[in-house]
Amino acid sequence: MSQYDYDLFVIGAGSGGVRAARLASQAGARVAVAEEHRVGGTCVIRGCIPKKFMVYASEFSAAFKTAEGFGWTVGKPTFDWAKFRAANETEVARLSGVYVRNLNNAGVEIVHSRAELRGAHAIALTGEDRSVTADRILVATGGWPVLPALPGIEHAISSNEAFHLPELPRRILIVGGGYIALEFAGIFNGLGVDTTLPYRGENILRGFDDDVRTHLAGEVERRGIKVLLGAHHEAIEKTDKALISRLTNGQSLETDVVMFATGRAPKTDRLGLESAGVAVNARGAVVVDDYSKTNVENIWAVGDVTDRINLTPVAIREGAAFVETEFHGRPTAFDHELVAAAVFSQPPVGTVGLSEADARRGGRKIDVYKSVFRPMKATFYGGEDKTLMKLVVAADDGPILGCHIVGPDAPEIIQMAAIAIKLGVTKSQWDQTCAVHPTAAEELVTMKEPYVSEGMS
Repeated sequence: MSQYDYDLFVIGAGSGGVRAARLASQAGARVAVAEEHRVGGTCVIRGCIPKKFMVYASEFSAAFKTAEGFGWTVGKPTFDWAKFRAANETEVARLSGVYVRNLNNAGVEIVHSRAELRGAHAIALTGEDRSVTADRILVATGGWPVLPALPGIEHAISSNEAFHLPELPRRILIVGGGYIALEFAGIFNGLGVDTTLPYRGENILRGFDDDVRTHLAGEVERRGIKVLLGAHHEAIEKTDKALISRLTNGQSLETDVVMFATGRAPKTDRLGLESAGVAVNARGAVVVDDYSKTNVENIWAVGDVTDRINLTPVAIREGAAFVETEFHGRPTAFDHELVAAAVFSQPPVGTVGLSEADARRGGRKIDVYKSVFRPMKATFYGGEDKTLMKLVVAADDGPILGCHIVGPDAPEIIQMAAIAIKLGVTKSQWDQTCAVHPTAAEELVTMKEPYVSEGMS
């Protein structure tokens, strides 16, 4: 018998931790996973899943207008926030239950407690006032919203609380220019809330391709979201009727809710990493190697707590790679290059690979193919929506280095584009694909001349 209580103890029952726990148990290991909140982690409980349902709900307001353009007679629609919120919470509970059932079926012990390291092999379960030991420990505690220190910040909310607002506000201020801010801005705007988006930077979506940033900024403003660039909070004041946001550009904005979406940090506080000698970086992220191993021989970390690529599918693949390496003897490192991503803004974004600016660094010669056009649906009813599609290609028929889309179904389209780019397909090989007509995606394989700035009108 082992000298330890468990072969593997996982701290955090999010996507990465759950996947690793299940696979390790199925490989014959004695596994436990500790979770102080609900099983499912950020994605299922307070992130991508409930947020995507909110996106779906908010898109109907535009769909009703589109329907009229196609001949439908639509009465005055109304939205019941309380009914939607209850349905959303019911679905989240169901999905959390699925995670629990899958863990149970795999033979994983679920510990409903906060877990803190007390050395390299010891874990204190603070909610149960006991300690256990484990041969291997996997840290998968994810990330958590960070709110800035400023006067009145106690009156603001983060994305965590946005799902549980008691009522839909008339006016909301969403602070930030990243994907979480853009997604929630689209949600509340679509639900009829007067939405303002102040951001301290020169343009939204820092780190994305510049054409994507500019195109999306124009589209969200056209849809009614007020974007204030180069502005951030000095203070928040609460009155009997509203919250007053005082900004550095001199504006004072009155809203019902102020939500900060200005970043997330690895959730490593009160985890006891220092007691085991686990190294963290300046942002508090657990430092790991290509195999998700920390500087401590028997401790690993996966997912957002490592602050590599903070996406659910990445955490899942990292967790699976850890099990392959440690419990099957097949050293496996997840490849973090060319991972596709989506922003479920309105319109949505799909992107994979290098931006134009990144591709040009170092003097690399590239060709850029770009098309901006009105989708077929919009042309029919006179809509003003425009789609952007862009390819960044190594010159002289080199591989496609990046693909960037802003428009309907962009997240669905980018998944298939990512396969080709991951395989190193060249532009000439890409163009051998016959277009599916009539679709927006066919534009990707019909752009023949580099530096095209406009496509179909």
